[in-house]
Amino acid sequence: MKLYSKFLLIILIVPIKVDAQTVIDITQGSEDPYRLAIIAKEGNQKQTQKVLSIVSQDLKRTGEFYIFDNKLLLSLPQTEEDIEYREWRLLNCDFILIADIQETVAGIQLSYEIFDVANKEKIRSSKVYGITDRFRQLGHYASDGVYETITGIPGIASTRIMYVTQTSDSKSKFQLFIADADGLNEQLLLRSSEPIISPVWSPDSSKVAYVSFETGVANVFIQEIATGKRFSVINKKCNDCRFNEQISSPAWSPDGKYLSLTLYQDGNAEIYIFNINKKLLTRMTNHYGIDTESKWSNNGRKLLFTSGRSGSPQLYEIDLRKLNKRPKRLTFEGNYNAKGSYLPDDSGIVFVHRATNKFQIAIKYFDDNFVIPLTESKMDESPSVAPNGNVIIYAITENNQDILAGVTLGGVKFRLPSASGQVREPAWSGFLN
Repeated sequence: MKLYSKFLLIILIVPIKVDAQTVIDITQGSEDPYRLAIIAKEGNQKQTQKVLSIVSQDLKRTGEFYIFDNKLLLSLPQTEEDIEYREWRLLNCDFILIADIQETVAGIQLSYEIFDVANKEKIRSSKVYGITDRFRQLGHYASDGVYETITGIPGIASTRIMYVTQTSDSKSKFQLFIADADGLNEQLLLRSSEPIISPVWSPDSSKVAYVSFETGVANVFIQEIATGKRFSVINKKCNDCRFNEQISSPAWSPDGKYLSLTLYQDGNAEIYIFNINKKLLTRMTNHYGIDTESKWSNNGRKLLFTSGRSGSPQLYEIDLRKLNKRPKRLTFEGNYNAKGSYLPDDSGIVFVHRATNKFQIAIKYFDDNFVIPLTESKMDESPSVAPNGNVIIYAITENNQDILAGVTLGGVKFRLPSASGQVREPAWSGFLN
């Protein structure tokens, strides 16, 4: 089957850029990677090679691809007619990518074709558009197309990640960063002498929400990515809000109109839904046990949250469509299950799980009755699921250093060591369309 698609390049603008980088380091790759040859057409080869090197690195970083060194190739075909498939089978090559760049009035255009060696056919012909000298995003969008064509799973190279760092600087000890999915192009959103926790992306990835202690108590702020403008969620315009109480754990509804929050208005932690435009709060839980860390299902019909009402932290779910919104317990295995999130297709949940003395990232599908641990460390925290549902990023402590790590559902594992201090609280953006 032949596939053809066009992608529109979107460039995000943020207030401040810094030099520190958090770069992905693969620690365990696939045992049977896809073997891919990447070839630049003759002509504007310098620019094409620049983009293709980004594509190559993106695919290598997934841990699922082996990229041939072009010096070892027997030929460099420029068109489909040039491909001698027998020759490529001898190299044990699975796929061939042929690409070139053309200058356009609007910027640059990367055209590429993908060929399936085993089936002797073209399986994709695509064009990706970008701005001149903005090769990174052009390469990321192209690699996403290649990844999806070969694996059947949407690529995430063009998405972004967000995280909090902590340094020894007393004046700006805490920083909120965003970066490309590979950890490069790190950019600063906020500095503070007080803790920043629980950052989350809006559904369209144009805004973020987070908890800041800059006012003396935990409060939730919403901040625009492009402009840096921000505002406190709970303010004097909010009906039925008390202004001296703590508010935490924001989570966006899929339509971006609401936030689910944890409020301590009556001395106990409860889940509320906040209408952002109308500034209205609706209480969702009422129990003496702590209810916190809510997350929306991707269809917007349910809320997942952590509760201590059973005597230990466990995950519960509220069906927002029901008049009687009695929480349903979802986890029973282990003495600690918290910080849950739905998979993008709502087929299951990812969370922090403890059965013995280890806090591990685990997954539970709704059609199964058991928990599947995905990590092996002793103290894994704050999992965030990529929008394709195939990768989970989380926080770990390694050699007294707080860093980010990741795991795919296929078993590929990676680390994101940082030069900018201790790193926690990762959050994955949605697809940037």
